[in-house]
Amino acid sequence: MIDLGLSKLALIGAVALIVIGPEKLPRVARTVGTLLGKAQRYVSDVKAEVNRSMELEELRKMKGTVEGAARDVENSIQSTSSGIEREWSAATSELESSFESSSGVMPELIAYPEYKHPGKNWRLKRGSVPAWYKSRQGLRTKAQSGAARVARHRPPGVSGAARRPRQAG
Repeated sequence: MIDLGLSKLALIGAVALIVIGPEKLPRVARTVGTLLGKAQRYVSDVKAEVNRSMELEELRKMKGTVEGAARDVENSIQSTSSGIEREWSAATSELESSFESSSGVMPELIAYPEYKHPGKNWRLKRGSVPAWYKSRQGLRTKAQSGAARVARHRPPGVSGAARRPRQAG
């Protein structure tokens, strides 16, 4: 690059002062400064673009290596799964042959009970907590009205009329 020392800058300033004149020198200096700033921004933008393109190229190379590794893993998984499938088919064929020799019925032909829908209002008929658990814990197993519950827990010897306050008539 151009080597500009302090003595060279002073010489350039003195020549500019003589040639341009003291009235126009500040305006020319501002214009030169803005032009130099624009040039620096342009150079920095070009450098950033070059850096981005280099990083993009590196990412493309990295993407290629990752895709190759993924293909290798996929091939190894497929080879392993085919081996597992062969072993599974061999094991199931042995089980089926031993089952046929012992009972004479294929496992697919065993009749399982068919699903039966519980019906309408099944939650009312069957609670989620078993009845034996409710009876053991002292929970109520049957629905009662409020009056029946009060009568059930009323102390013995007290009637319902004796407990009510009298109304002034």
